[in-house]
Amino acid sequence: MKATQEQYVFDAKGKKTGIVLSLDRYEQLMEDLHDLAVVAERRDEEPISMEEMKRRLKIDGIL
Repeated sequence: MKATQEQYVFDAKGKKTGIVLSLDRYEQLMEDLHDLAVVAERRDEEPISMEEMKRRLKIDGIL
C-alpha cells in the first residue's frame, strides 16, 4: 500500500471541518466499512465447519 497524505480542511476559527483523502485511501476505507457491515449482519449466524463449507462450494460449482 502507498503512503497517503491526508489534507485537513479548517474553518475560520481553526477547527477541523473536513478531510481530503486520496481516492485509493477512500476506496480502502469504504471496503473496510463494507466488510464490518457484513460481519455485523452475520454475527448471529451459526458457524459451519470447513468440511461443510467445502461441500457447499462443491455443490455450487465453485470448487
